[in-house]
Amino acid sequence: MKASRRSFLIASVGIGSSLFLAQRVFADEQLSEDDPAAKSYGYVKDASKVDKAKYPSYQAGQECTNCSLYTGKTGDASGGCPLFGAKQVAAHGWCNAYTNA
Repeated sequence: MKASRRSFLIASVGIGSSLFLAQRVFADEQLSEDDPAAKSYGYVKDASKVDKAKYPSYQAGQECTNCSLYTGKTGDASGGCPLFGAKQVAAHGWCNAYTNA
């Protein structure tokens, strides 16, 4: 049985769409505070809950949205951070890699 050009194009579009959708699903995964990478940076989803005794560098007002590493858009509930790969961090979260340089 010979495959037609039309069959090949339909299959290619279907596979390409599936890969795109799978990438979008994984890109929207939220970082958990229990994630090993999150734990190594002291990440919390709510900056107001930072253990100030454990992280004395924390200062009120520091959160992911005003960190220079945060790649999310203003007003979004979460966004990207190069420290955590494709996982999204909470906009009002914090970790000890915070920088505003």
